[in-house]
Amino acid sequence: MAFEFSTDRLESVSVFLPVMDETDSLTKTVEVILADCGDTIHEFLVVVCKKTTPASRETAATLRARYPEKVKVIEQQRPFLGGATQDAFALATGSHFLMMASDLETPPDRVKEFITQGRQHPDWIITGSRWIKGGGFEGYSKFKYFLNFIFQKSFSLMYWTRLSDMTYGFRLIPTQLVKSIRWEEVRHSFLFETLIKPLKLGVKVSEVPVRWKARKDGVSNNPFMCNFEYFRIGLKTLFYSRDRILKATDPAGTQERKP
Repeated sequence: MAFEFSTDRLESVSVFLPVMDETDSLTKTVEVILADCGDTIHEFLVVVCKKTTPASRETAATLRARYPEKVKVIEQQRPFLGGATQDAFALATGSHFLMMASDLETPPDRVKEFITQGRQHPDWIITGSRWIKGGGFEGYSKFKYFLNFIFQKSFSLMYWTRLSDMTYGFRLIPTQLVKSIRWEEVRHSFLFETLIKPLKLGVKVSEVPVRWKARKDGVSNNPFMCNFEYFRIGLKTLFYSRDRILKATDPAGTQERKP
């Protein structure tokens, strides 16, 4: 039985932007999204951490001063990318939550298409795919390309889905859904977790073609060996029950019970 939740309309979007060493790309991401669909954007949750460079903090502060009603700068509490995303989950107040990066590897000019599809299917997940027609890779090594292809095909078969790209962290998700799930991962494997757990709950997913380009602003913060963590959460979740995925709630169904 599919998990039921009451997101029947896309009203507003909370945009998550983790920041480490991005400057110009962060500014461009915010400006392009506001120009294309500013009326729908409720907030930008710009998450900074101890490793965020002074230049990036200054850029975030400048954006907050320029757009005080839209940009919120948050100090990260949980570790790594998955932890930063979960910090933003907890603070999001829009009807939908947009996961993306601030380095242009998730092109901001595609956000309007995510929102268009989100309006058509407000209770679905809208996710980017580099593997379908119209998508693609630029600056991706042949070795990583091959491994990514094998991984996507293997886990699409395991989860009985036609989805072509289950690890790309560019997706629009109903906020009520992300607040209802018990999350486990804190590194980049969290991006995979945010798709496979909803799939296990019966949530529908639509793909938007996206052309990925290697970042030019800053450096990657995803060590290659961490990619093996994707297998762990993928195999574990395959055998999870609905109750294991969802947070426990009190009798009123509003708060997580303490163990």
